[in-house]
Amino acid sequence: MAPNPQCAALAAAKDKKGLSYGQIASALGKSEEHVVSICTGKVTPTADEFNALASVLDIKQAPPHDSAHATK
Repeated sequence: MAPNPQCAALAAAKDKKGLSYGQIASALGKSEEHVVSICTGKVTPTADEFNALASVLDIKQAPPHDSAHATK
């Protein structure tokens, strides 16, 4: 079973869209492992990756300004 995203808004958006990490990875053109690492906070995404993930999950609200939502 894949771990839940670190961010509650990301977890809610993923559930609402009904997408698996594999489906998100395919939409982003990234590996599933990389997407899981981003979502669980193991890897810091680039600004482009962060924005692409938000787009795929239809997240419109700006993220909080904290370390969990930082980009490279």
